[in-house]
Amino acid sequence: MRSNTRNRAVVGTLVGLGILGGATGLTVAQAAPAPQQAPQPPAAVIQQPVLSVDAATKAAQAALDAAEAKGQRVTVSIVDRAGNERVRLTGDGAGPQSGESAKRKAFTAVAWGKPTAELGKGITGDGPTLRDIPGTLFLGGGVPVTAGSPIAGIGVAGAPSADLDAEFANAGLQAIQAELR
Repeated sequence: MRSNTRNRAVVGTLVGLGILGGATGLTVAQAAPAPQQAPQPPAAVIQQPVLSVDAATKAAQAALDAAEAKGQRVTVSIVDRAGNERVRLTGDGAGPQSGESAKRKAFTAVAWGKPTAELGKGITGDGPTLRDIPGTLFLGGGVPVTAGSPIAGIGVAGAPSADLDAEFANAGLQAIQAELR
């Protein structure tokens, strides 16, 4: 008789715990939540890739390091597709005009998807030109960052020549090139 009473007590306890668990919402099936999928944006919303702040910082630092290795005092600007500045590094002794120039070169490069040195060569003639578009600068030193399409721009300004600015911007691009594939 004892084993029969003991069995009833164990079964009764388990049933009671099951009822209590069900009433409080605590069940074994709920112990591990199911992975949730990210909600899909509405059809009218377009998602665009953005260069991470870590990659932008890495590129900016590489460009600044390349300039400092040659004794040049520059500012490096990384902008997103819309021209919003993500990172700016101003080297010691860089001129006050170099910040705005670097940002404008970076924006010009990403807006047209080409290095600013190439873009500047094709602008000639009297009357309005691409040079008249606000926020642009068609001097060497801006390069686009692409991941299928242009997603960011790297601009460098402050060296005594546009060729040096372009060299340093390309050093920044090379530092993150493998991460873009």
